[in-house]
Amino acid sequence: QLVLVESGGGLVQPGGSTRLSCSVSGFPLTYYAVGWFRQAPGKEREGVSCITRSGNVNYADSVKGRFTISRDNAKNTVYLQMNSLKPEDTAVYYCAALYTTNYDSCPREYAKWGQGTQVTVSS
Repeated sequence: QLVLVESGGGLVQPGGSTRLSCSVSGFPLTYYAVGWFRQAPGKEREGVSCITRSGNVNYADSVKGRFTISRDNAKNTVYLQMNSLKPEDTAVYYCAALYTTNYDSCPREYAKWGQGTQVTVSS
């Protein structure tokens, strides 16, 4: 069974950077598309970014130019580099994965989710 574990969250100052990691175990990451999502208090969960099996990426407009998603299949890990952080980026960040035969498109839904990691942007 696939297990996803997020790490790298914490307290970051506005304008600062941090990198989240999504470590995958139980099955080779190469067979999965992976997405990052976030949920702020009192708000609905929103998609942040995704990366396909072939490495195609998508970003929410709110994070374009500031966040970068990448994957290292050899390490079974997906990363989310977050730069120029803003207080409105404060949220619990989740990674999610879907086993798929589609190499090039991000899925609409994901089957497996991690437990989340808190990112707080505050001075």
